[in-house]
Amino acid sequence: MEFDALSLIRMAGGLALFLYGMTLMGSGLERAAGPSLEHTLERVAGNTFRALVTGIAVTAVIQSSSAATVMVVGFVNAGILTLRQSVGVILGANIGTTITAQLLRLDSSGAVGDSLPLQLIKPKNLAWLAVLAGVCVLLRGKGKRNRPGAEVLLGFGLLFIGMATMESAMAPLAQLPWIQNLFAAAANPATGVLVGAAVTAVLQSSSASVGILQALSTTGAVSWAAAIPIILGQNIGTCVTALLSAAGTSKNARRAASIHLYFNLIGSAAFLVGVYTLQYTIGFPFFKESIGKAGIANFHTLFNVCATLLFLPFTGALVRLAERTVPADPQAPDPLGRLEPRFLYTPSLALEQARLCVADMGHAARENVDACLQALSGGSALPEERFAKNEAFLDRAEVEIGKYLVAIQGDLPEALRRMHAELLHSLSDFEKIGDYAQNIFEHARDVRAEGLFFSQTAAAELRAMGAAVSEQLRLTVEGYETRQADTARLVEPLEEVVDDLKDLLKARHIARLSNGECRIQSGIVFLDVVHDLEKIGDHCENLAVYTIQLCEGSGQFDPHSFSKRAYRSSAAFQDAVQRCRNQYLAPAEQL
Repeated sequence: MEFDALSLIRMAGGLALFLYGMTLMGSGLERAAGPSLEHTLERVAGNTFRALVTGIAVTAVIQSSSAATVMVVGFVNAGILTLRQSVGVILGANIGTTITAQLLRLDSSGAVGDSLPLQLIKPKNLAWLAVLAGVCVLLRGKGKRNRPGAEVLLGFGLLFIGMATMESAMAPLAQLPWIQNLFAAAANPATGVLVGAAVTAVLQSSSASVGILQALSTTGAVSWAAAIPIILGQNIGTCVTALLSAAGTSKNARRAASIHLYFNLIGSAAFLVGVYTLQYTIGFPFFKESIGKAGIANFHTLFNVCATLLFLPFTGALVRLAERTVPADPQAPDPLGRLEPRFLYTPSLALEQARLCVADMGHAARENVDACLQALSGGSALPEERFAKNEAFLDRAEVEIGKYLVAIQGDLPEALRRMHAELLHSLSDFEKIGDYAQNIFEHARDVRAEGLFFSQTAAAELRAMGAAVSEQLRLTVEGYETRQADTARLVEPLEEVVDDLKDLLKARHIARLSNGECRIQSGIVFLDVVHDLEKIGDHCENLAVYTIQLCEGSGQFDPHSFSKRAYRSSAAFQDAVQRCRNQYLAPAEQL
């Protein structure tokens, strides 16, 4: 039996089936679990043991430590997990990834009997039943409800069919001299580690590369001496995916990927020293013998469990090492870093991160409104650099958050659909508030540059209206960020007063212009500022209504219909309006 082109094609096809089956099974399990996987990671607290168990469980489900670590990097980048919390999950992910190899060892040869039931329970035979069942579920199932289960069945079947195909295609390899020479060279620890790391880096999955090694082991060409360094190298190579995913992320996300690398790098080095020290002192009688699929699976598990136990007492040292490797960033982290692409397929997480970014827009808009009001009242030097930075953030955030929201995948349930609509409305209103603040800021700059001034009465009137709008915006941002409908309800009474102040200030200033008490240029600036302040109040009203309606479960987000509700005619509302008039309108009327 010779290894020819047909064998090569069969081996490549078996590898393709194996990789696709593993991916399909993992994605099916992940879909079946739904958002609970990500929420499980999100709820990881400071307890290292709990984080360790979480990492094992999540990785066992998605069948990839690389994917689990990439997920962790995403959580750290978004600020959901701290660097120290991520360590336990990463250690657990390395144990969880050994589940695939243990699953594949089930198909090792052994005496199972010749009866049909006993033959059917062998995974390579059970695989065909799994594929048949998966196809039946796909063909008969309606909608997307049954799809995850079908993917799990198909993935399981294809995984073992691909493995069996590879094993049969690789059988002649044992007789080829260059294969024998390759594994003889791999018995050298350095060469074996490099080979294992390179193959895993290309496949970006240690589970896949270990599976290929298990298939090769059925030829009898792989010895323990060759397999041990290759397996250790495979654990190092799996870090490539996490390192690539951390490129361009926050410093803590890059540190989390570094922790994954250091765990496998230091653990592999320690294991190599330990194994070869024992081999050259005591000696392992089986070291030159062929290794089987079970031996590969067991050593893979042994390494990860022992390395995890070794590092558990030193998680703090791992964190410090990562912090030294990736020094602190002198620049503040980008708030929009929360918009993690990894969360797009988990809408609840993606929407929550987008909401936090919109809340950051609210803080930036409020800071700019306060700055422009202070500049207009003749404060010290204009904070132009800070103002421009906030305005640039608002413009960029509107675009980036909008793109992120549009990219969120899946049919959203009703509650998330309402939240999605509210976010699209809110980010536009906050950006518009920033635009009106920009207008007022430019007016303040013109007033200073051209030597314009307001009369004492006009300046006091602007301060009164500015104070009302500033309080309105404070309540708007607070209500939006905390999702408190009671806080948001305090905005509408202030809006009534802001509208009254607008009418009062316009009428008075037009009278001053008519009496020649105010210069035309100053008068135009005054009226423009009053207009801009009133528009800021309008957008605050919109945002408050969005918050209230979202809390109440409405999906319409219509400020006009809200304004016609009985709430506005209630005694509580009228009392709130009167309090705001006494605080802001009455002093202005007395000027």
